[in-house]
This record gives sequence, C-alpha cells and structure tokens, in this order.
Amino acid sequence: MQVILGPMEGVLDHLMRELLTEINDYDFCVTEFVRIVDQLLPPHVFHRISPELLNGSKTQSGTPIRVQLLGQEPNWMAENAVRAIELGSDGIDLNFGCPAKAVNKSRGGAALLKDPELIYQIVKSCRDAVPSDKKVTAKIRLGWENPEECFAISDAIKQAGASELTIHARTKVDGYRAEEIKWDYINQVRQKVDIPIIANGEIWNYEDGQRCIAATGIDSLMVCRGAFNIPNLGNVVKHNHTKMPWPEVIALLIHYSKLQMAGDKGQYYSNRVKQWLVYLRQEYTEAKDIFMDIRSHKKSDPIVARLHQELEKVS
Repeated sequence: MQVILGPMEGVLDHLMRELLTEINDYDFCVTEFVRIVDQLLPPHVFHRISPELLNGSKTQSGTPIRVQLLGQEPNWMAENAVRAIELGSDGIDLNFGCPAKAVNKSRGGAALLKDPELIYQIVKSCRDAVPSDKKVTAKIRLGWENPEECFAISDAIKQAGASELTIHARTKVDGYRAEEIKWDYINQVRQKVDIPIIANGEIWNYEDGQRCIAATGIDSLMVCRGAFNIPNLGNVVKHNHTKMPWPEVIALLIHYSKLQMAGDKGQYYSNRVKQWLVYLRQEYTEAKDIFMDIRSHKKSDPIVARLHQELEKVS
C-alpha cells in the first residue's frame, strides 16, 4: 500500500511537510503548485516553494518531494518542468484539479478539465522534454461538472505518456462536499486506462482508506485535508495506527510554533496556527476551546502561552 501527502495551496508548505513526514511513513509528497504563465522561472522561485530541492528533493526525514506545476501553455510548462528536474525534483506533477476561482479564471487548474486536448498537449510537451527516467504525473478531478468527462480526460493523459494519474473523485462543481464523492468513477477509469492511478478524496481515517481501496480497486491513496485533522493520518491510513493523542498534538503545535516563528513566514504565524486549529477541531474537541481563546490575537506571545498552558494541563 502507498500513501502520499498531497498538496494544499496556502496550507501545506515546506514547514508542514517537514513536520508531517517526520511523524508519518508517507511514500512521497507533492508541493504546492508553482504558477507558470509565460516565462521560464528563476531557480529561487522553485526553491521558495520547495527548499527540499537543496536536500536531494527530500524532506529532512527522507521523504521524496515532487514539484507541482500549474499553467496552460504547453511550451512554458515544458521549459519549467525541465528546470525543476535540473534543480533536482523527484519528478513533475501537473495540476489539472485546483478548483480555486482565481486560478480557474485564468484558465489554470480545474478549468483545463473542459479541454482534454490542451491537457494532452501540456502533458506530452512535459513528457517529451523531461528525461525518461523521471516521472511526469498529473492530478485531476472527474471533470468540470459532468463526472463522465473523466474518461476522455484520463485517456488524453495516458496517450500523452504520463507516468501516473491522481484522481480526486469529485467534479469541480462538486467542490469538497462529502456527499458528492464518486469513488466508483476511479474504478471505471482503472478498468479503461492502463496507467498507475492514485485515489484521492474523503479519506479521513483507516476505515475510509479501506472503503476507498474496495471501491476503486486501487491501493495507492493520497491524503490532503485530513492530514491536518489528524496529524498522523498517513500512519493511521497505512498502518491502522490509532490517531495521535491530544497531548502529543499540543506538543506538535508548540514545536510548529517555534519553527514557524523562526522561519521566513514568521509574520504569518497567528493566521497559520489558527488555520491548523480549525482543522484540528474536527477531530479534537479540545482544539475548539483553544481556537476560541486565541482567535482575536494577532501577536504570537499570547497564542504560544495558551498552547503551553494546555500542555501543562494535559501532561
């Protein structure tokens, strides 16, 4: 069984990858997307998104990292794919699934699901440009509005020579509504398209992972949002571990606080820790109280003090 830590724009940055790969047995991670428009980006842009490139494209705990690109111009996507590989990326992932309005408005991400021919051209351009021993993979949703679109889309990606395909089992219009998950379509794609597939969507615990495997016939799973609800979700899904106890979660939050404030994004600390607590309160009732206590704070000191107070209480 393979479990991958997927990308979340504005949430799962390099610091979070470091923390989560240190406590989970993830097979690899995919970065937040690098936005490609009409130029070859300088190395520092790739290094900002993925500092792991300077560490052999691995986190400090040794988990491989794959850079993700998002754009709609085949030639510029290919040139930047080559640059990412030259900088050391462990393969290239192409984003055809991001549902964000700002991205879709500029014909990026999920907007490309409306145009399988352009998806084909982007994947083929990158595949032709990148050395054959490096993977070129793609991440999609089932379609823009109609899940039946997934068959033409996945066939285009396969015909273009992609190494692997991740499918989020909802359309763009479905958003993230739990009741709209359609794992059966992944199973249908698996039977029609001869390409390794990773299943994604609504995997929050071990039981969800097993249900997804049973429904799709695929034992390669990607987790994203759930990795913030349960910090050790990778091991919960992969090894049936129990979810991380609350005292360990608090200790992790304090460790995260130290790293975040010492890093290049320290100014965003208060927003980031609140964001994480919003996810955590889905699984840990204690997180709701902490969030309510710190939600009005913009300075780090009272937030960190509240976390230490909680740690003392539960230790």
